[in-house]
Amino acid sequence: MFGRHKTEMVTPENALPGRTEAWFNLSDKHVVLDAPVITDVVPDGLEVAVFGLGCFWGAEEIYWQKDGVWSTSVGYAGGSTPHPSYEEVCSGMTGHTEAVRVVFDPTVVSYADLVKTFFEVHDPTQGYRQGNDVGTQYRSAIYTFGEAQRETALELTKAYGAELERRGLGQISTEIRPAPTYYYAEDVHQQYLAKNPFGYRCHANTGVRFPETA
Repeated sequence: MFGRHKTEMVTPENALPGRTEAWFNLSDKHVVLDAPVITDVVPDGLEVAVFGLGCFWGAEEIYWQKDGVWSTSVGYAGGSTPHPSYEEVCSGMTGHTEAVRVVFDPTVVSYADLVKTFFEVHDPTQGYRQGNDVGTQYRSAIYTFGEAQRETALELTKAYGAELERRGLGQISTEIRPAPTYYYAEDVHQQYLAKNPFGYRCHANTGVRFPETA
């Protein structure tokens, strides 16, 4: 993949120009869950969370397995290029990170639980990489909707960071900011590991847990 090892964030003025609208169609139904893939309109009572935690194939698989999650999708967020392609994101010239969008029922699974899962299945200290995957599109990110999510994300990041520091495992590099525009990834990437069960996975239990008080 061209430019795969880009480790410097592109500036907005140097980012690829992108497109004015989506250039591909997505399947109507989630391959695993009884829900749509496109969730721009969310049913009453449900909430949305967006995370970047390395390759989005495995990230989506982790979240669609959680009780209370209604739908998931993968896409691109946090950059400057509108409606990018996967190849463009991998070039490092869009500024986006690979992201998973999670629509969930907060009466079944809390946002805090989703954030804890986020930290416990990837290494948030690696900057522009995740394991063997290197590039700005693999950076760790929490994109928040509203002040309550922001406060929860900051509180849990502080708690998890303190545990990492106690173990001498480095400082968290996770980007936390209000949710930017989310661009759905191409259909081939949606629920990729359900379609390709022996496909690539990079996520694993980190072995680091939150303090019991978190």
